Amino acid sequence: MLRFALLGAVLAALAACGDISRQARSGASPAPSAAMAAPALPLPAYFDCVRENKGLLIAAHRGGPAPGFPENTLETLQHGFANGINVFEIDVAESRDGVMLLMHDNRLNRTTTGDGYVADTDWADLSGLRMVDNDGKRTDFAPPKLTDVLLWAKQSGAILELDRKPTTSFRNIAAAVHAAGADDNVVLISYSDEQAAQIAAADPNLMLSASARGSRDIGRLEGLGVDRTRLLAWTGTDSPDAAAWARNLREGVEPAFGTLGRKGERLDDQYWADGDASEYQDLVDDGLVLLATDEPYRVAAALTSDDRARDMCGR
Repeated sequence: MLRFALLGAVLAALAACGDISRQARSGASPAPSAAMAAPALPLPAYFDCVRENKGLLIAAHRGGPAPGFPENTLETLQHGFANGINVFEIDVAESRDGVMLLMHDNRLNRTTTGDGYVADTDWADLSGLRMVDNDGKRTDFAPPKLTDVLLWAKQSGAILELDRKPTTSFRNIAAAVHAAGADDNVVLISYSDEQAAQIAAADPNLMLSASARGSRDIGRLEGLGVDRTRLLAWTGTDSPDAAAWARNLREGVEPAFGTLGRKGERLDDQYWADGDASEYQDLVDDGLVLLATDEPYRVAAALTSDDRARDMCGR
């Protein structure tokens, strides 16, 4: 289930944004042109297509870190994309001087060679840091600007779920998305009805995810300005809720669920304990459309529903 690495036009576009190294896969075909890579469907219609064809979208938590590939880096996103992943949950923070970048923690010490707080550090200093992978090994990769990641997504067709950190705002993120022309590559994540309303106020045309388990929740969100055609219904990480997914599907809203979480406690670990991916297939059979996971590569290799989504709906 291997996807060809992007070369050619995609690399040229990224090079214009910064000197970004690439992980080219042996035997890869030349990349499509920017026009060919552009999504054929607007993002809401794309999610509808996946739902209607009973496909599954696999979202890589924190960008899909792997050995040698730290969380929230452009190189890691490219690595995941080359290996069949096309949805990436990433974290958006803002530097002291107003540059948006990918970073999960408030402090720099866990994931970078630096120390101190992101909000107290200027971009010139942040850009000189190097990222550390999950094994604690230093890499040659620097924290990326959000703008560069948005341009990469637009060129490749990847979908980004943007998790706003307290150092920035939904309005700032929406402005960056528009400036990059990446509206059809972005889903904004909310954690409360208030945040969903803030996203809708910032731009009602952007897709968002918000907690919803049926018509009552969807109606409440609509009352806050959320367009149901641009809504992903988040249903948590504790336990699958097939009944809620069915209610959301009857409303034409795609359900999302996460098997991610604290290592040793998350469903990802429980599902893989026997080396069998049947529990993931059960999620698909019960109507799940988007799965957020800390094991995107294993899940993508084990299932065919993500291939169906790509074959029927593109990207």
